[in-house]
Amino acid sequence: MQRTVVTALAALALLLPAAARADEVTDAMQEAMRTYQAGDPGAARMAMQEALQLLSQRAAAALAAALPKPLAGWTADEAEAKTSELTFMGGGAQASRRYRNAGGEDVEIQVVADSPVLAQLGMIMNNPAMAGAMGKLIRIGSQRAIQTSSNEIQMMVNNRIMVTVNGSAPMEAKLAYATAIDITKLSAGK
Repeated sequence: MQRTVVTALAALALLLPAAARADEVTDAMQEAMRTYQAGDPGAARMAMQEALQLLSQRAAAALAAALPKPLAGWTADEAEAKTSELTFMGGGAQASRRYRNAGGEDVEIQVVADSPVLAQLGMIMNNPAMAGAMGKLIRIGSQRAIQTSSNEIQMMVNNRIMVTVNGSAPMEAKLAYATAIDITKLSAGK
């Protein structure tokens, strides 16, 4: 059993990019390995949970970085990035940003990634017949999206990232913001 855990910890360390290895994530994984080998599984579990939380924080920051700058005539709040295991989406990394124009209209972009619930939702959204039952199918660049009856845009990216664009602004503004999201950056998680 101990060999399996040590092997899993070593494999997890190898999956990290080289630049991420000499940091707090690696430190937490090494602490987990050290405490496990010392016979303290409770401390090892805590260190592994810390490593996972640190990875989730990085993922949330990467999601926030993919959100667009304000379009002409708009202002924006700072992007918020957070992680949670207890959200309605089942956890994962999250980011959001609210944009406002001079007329008081707003657009909010919310992004959730790597939530267990998204795998199930992805199956529905990737089936055009089922997705069509949720609203009008539209395209945002090369991405299929749904425009709901309440004029919210929902888009699944790489079967693991859910993007929601809503607010009081007209649909044209929501579409402009949805199009401005850096899908490549969002997908890469960098």
